[in-house]
Amino acid sequence: MSDTVDITKQTARSSAYGGQEAEARDFFALLKPRVMSLVVFTAFVGMIAAPGTMHPVLALAAITLIAIGAGASGALNMWYDADIDAVMERTASRPVPSGKVTAGDALGFGLTLSVASVVLLGLVANVTSAALLALTIFFYAVVYTMWLKRRTPQNIVIGGAAGAFPPMIGWAAVTDSVTIESIVLFGIIFLWTPPHFWALSLFIKKDYAKVGVPMLPLVAGVTETRKQILLYTLLMVPCGIAPYFMGFAGPFYGIVSSALGAGFMYLAVNVWRGVEKADRKLFVFSIFYLFSVFAALAGERITLGWLS
Repeated sequence: MSDTVDITKQTARSSAYGGQEAEARDFFALLKPRVMSLVVFTAFVGMIAAPGTMHPVLALAAITLIAIGAGASGALNMWYDADIDAVMERTASRPVPSGKVTAGDALGFGLTLSVASVVLLGLVANVTSAALLALTIFFYAVVYTMWLKRRTPQNIVIGGAAGAFPPMIGWAAVTDSVTIESIVLFGIIFLWTPPHFWALSLFIKKDYAKVGVPMLPLVAGVTETRKQILLYTLLMVPCGIAPYFMGFAGPFYGIVSSALGAGFMYLAVNVWRGVEKADRKLFVFSIFYLFSVFAALAGERITLGWLS
């Protein structure tokens, strides 16, 4: 039975934990800190790129609440996915499948942080940013995790919207609005997500096969996945350069985003051609690409602010 997970592994791990109290670090791990760090960074860039200013204390509070909201959705994801996480080698040590945190505690923790982060962001910043944060949590925990992930190979495409909202939330926290510029920042991450995760799925597809998650390589095959990676890259690269042509980024950003886009395209072509280990190289480079593009935008805006 390939698409049904034997949850007894999770139960065995929970029993082996012997009823010990979960430690603070176990609850922190539920927040997916590596993902949360990317959320903090891109939300910060959204704030820096937005026209207008925000009091530093309020800005710090807003960033913290955005991070907590993103972490809350991660906790809800781990609660719901505990059965398949217990089987996949990459995720078996997570707090719930390993028995360090009970499923009930993870659910309560995620729901509490979700509500608190949204309400407080509305008070600290504005209703627009709070509504976008609520939409982000809902999209990741419900639309992606509960609805799409186990049903369609397009799970990453549609669910990727959740990871693309943070710069839009940061922008809205400053401007109390959603503009074409913030949508472009959303678009960069949204279009980046499929080649990033599909490159990963190409070399860990056996893990997904174990738990019946219909990732694209398993459903459509490796050749189609490589083609889709290239197609999304063709859309992402011009979107990544767009802030320069739209006038809310300068020449430095234009040069950096163009060079990084060319590197991404080169690796995507290699993946499409089936070059050995090109999928791993693209996966690693994709992380560098996203960080560097947003860092270039933030660095340029900060520098121009100091010079003005």
